Amino acid sequence: MPQPGNDPREPGTEPKALRVGELTRQIKDSLEKRFSGVWIEGELSNLSRPASGHIYFSMKDEEASIRGVMFRGSAAALQFAPENGMAVRAYGDVTVYPPRGEYQLKVLRMLPTGMGALQLAFEQLKKKLQTEGLFDAARKRKLPYIPRAIGVVTSPTGAAIRDILKVLRRRYPNVSVTLCPCKVQGEGSAAEIAGAIRYLNEIGGFDVLIVGRGGGSLEDLWAFNEEAVARAIAASAIPIISAVGHEIDFTIADFVADVRAPTPSAAAEMAVPDRSELVRRVAELDRRLERAVGRKLEWLRDRTEALSGRSLFRRPLERIQAHQMRIDELLGRMANSARRGLALKQAAFVAAINRLEPVSPLRTMQRGYCIVTRVDEAQPLTDATALVPGELVRVRMALGAIACQVTDVFRETPGKGEQGRLPLV
Repeated sequence: MPQPGNDPREPGTEPKALRVGELTRQIKDSLEKRFSGVWIEGELSNLSRPASGHIYFSMKDEEASIRGVMFRGSAAALQFAPENGMAVRAYGDVTVYPPRGEYQLKVLRMLPTGMGALQLAFEQLKKKLQTEGLFDAARKRKLPYIPRAIGVVTSPTGAAIRDILKVLRRRYPNVSVTLCPCKVQGEGSAAEIAGAIRYLNEIGGFDVLIVGRGGGSLEDLWAFNEEAVARAIAASAIPIISAVGHEIDFTIADFVADVRAPTPSAAAEMAVPDRSELVRRVAELDRRLERAVGRKLEWLRDRTEALSGRSLFRRPLERIQAHQMRIDELLGRMANSARRGLALKQAAFVAAINRLEPVSPLRTMQRGYCIVTRVDEAQPLTDATALVPGELVRVRMALGAIACQVTDVFRETPGKGEQGRLPLV
């Protein structure tokens, strides 16, 4: 409202004018105070996402349109990919850009209306990776029938690792198991899971990897729906079994992995054969071999008898009978020799096992000892002073192994026990 003395209609007065910048500052202060922390709803249009990571767009309805911006930090936290034409609810502040005298909405949070943000993000990433061919059956690799070493990527304190180890010990205790511990839910968990998969690939020596966790809500399992985890699984040179949640839970990791297991316990079942079943199969093969040899011997006898009945052989019947007896004798000796050879080999095998078992490192490790090696070497370490803080080591136990990082190194003076342990400087 014009102030007294500033009315241009009054004679002898000169109107007081505001500078453009001052007016804009007043508008900016008024708008930004009045419209701070507001929710608005509308349809996205003119959306662009340059290399800077910011998102620029307009929000509109049937009556009006407003420009908006979402800076890189807020945009990185989005759990879905905004698209033109998508109906959304946005939370943020109205700001004024003085150089152009324009106002816009600085968005801090954005949610799709209708389908939940997580479900929408799931469907968008699933469609993207499927288009790239990461779910193709041709990419899937068969699991080794008898693996020597298995790597497990999961939480070290969850029920999943306990279930996996329990099943592996029951079915095939000879397999080596290495746990690469990581977070499986919450902030940073996807990066840790992907990093653990890459780490186990780098150190090598594994025939199969089990990647998973126990059941939970969609939010709890979300790390296994992240693109970083899917890319790490797809890039793995080692076959991967995904074992996330319960039977009804499906994640992006399940679609990319070589094999999907409904539970961590089922993953362990798939990873190794049943030792008792192996013994049964070996016994069955032995019986089949014996039957095959018996059928061959019977066929030879029948063939010999058939030939001896022909007219060509009737006159030298005595000679043929002598040969037949010789053949029967040789066949009997051959069968006996085969059985004795098999028995000797079995006895030698058992004796070798009995000789090796007392000196097996596993027997020593079952008393609580461990073998420590550098992650990139196979030579066991016997001197702690050979290590420095920060080095990665692999600790092999009687059942499984763990990857560790050295934090302190102590020198133990012989004969002084715990009192002789001094930190290395």
